[in-house]
Amino acid sequence: MNQDLKTVLVTGGAGYVGAVLTPKLLAAGYRVKVLDLCIFGEHPLDAVRDHPRFELVKGDIRDADVLQRAFPGCDAVIHLACVSNDPSFDLDPELGKSVNYDAFFQLVAAAKQQQVKRFIYASSSSVYGVKSDPNVTEDLPLEPLTDYSKYKALCEDVLLEDPDLGFTALILRPATVCGDSPRLRLDLTVNILTNHAYHNDVIKVFGGKQMRPNIHIDDMTDVYVQSLEWPADLIDREIFNVGYENHTVADIAMTIRDVVGKHVDIVTTPTDDNRSYHICAGKIQRVLGYTPKRTIRDAAADLLDAFRAGRVPGAMTDDRYFNVKTLQSMKTP
Repeated sequence: MNQDLKTVLVTGGAGYVGAVLTPKLLAAGYRVKVLDLCIFGEHPLDAVRDHPRFELVKGDIRDADVLQRAFPGCDAVIHLACVSNDPSFDLDPELGKSVNYDAFFQLVAAAKQQQVKRFIYASSSSVYGVKSDPNVTEDLPLEPLTDYSKYKALCEDVLLEDPDLGFTALILRPATVCGDSPRLRLDLTVNILTNHAYHNDVIKVFGGKQMRPNIHIDDMTDVYVQSLEWPADLIDREIFNVGYENHTVADIAMTIRDVVGKHVDIVTTPTDDNRSYHICAGKIQRVLGYTPKRTIRDAAADLLDAFRAGRVPGAMTDDRYFNVKTLQSMKTP
């Protein structure tokens, strides 16, 4: 534990990544405040609800009054909250912009006003767009293809534009996260394919040659914890890709079939969407010595255990596992 950063505010701490991160921060000795609107429920935090160093501030990051309640006493911020992924953003672009971009200005301002010492921003590897370069490194120009990616990139500029003495700003660009979580998402590549392999005995692959970068959720959350430990002079105003395996969708499907069982069929059909993404995560290993420990195979195995144990009821049909379906149901009269 970093003795200078005793209290951490995690925005979006009841979400897919946050629900895994929050217990790790508490185990590491930090006091944790979670700021979350909890549109997917408060149950992802059941395991820590009664922890003496845990506090839930239920509210909207766009609400200045909510920020005034959340920030006092916080030494660090890990900002995860957003309208996640392109389909969810595209449901209501104005909502997406207001949450993912407009609110970011007052969030950073509030952090500086409250003399927060460290601000860790979860950007996205999608900010690069589609690159032909064999190694997509942090110094390449950003060419986001969607509004979701565009606003992720613009927030990076906001965070870095006004350096403040004593305010350490770190930007992480994660690959697609995969694996089990108390707030499970089944709308991410590895998780989708594993869900279908287990429940339908078939994996449908559209195209298959497209590359997809992935990172196990336990590795991603370990990075956030370590981000509080790394010396400020190594991470201040730095940007790091966080990923492990760049595989084709076809290879991911084969790996998942190996985990679930040889009885699973892989059905490949043509697609017009041949966008291929990959990233290089050499910088974080070179500068900070961080190497992921878990694989796509591990993520699929973790999900398989959850399915077999009955921890994911209604995995194919329940809206709570799918961001778009949840957001759509919220708008239904």
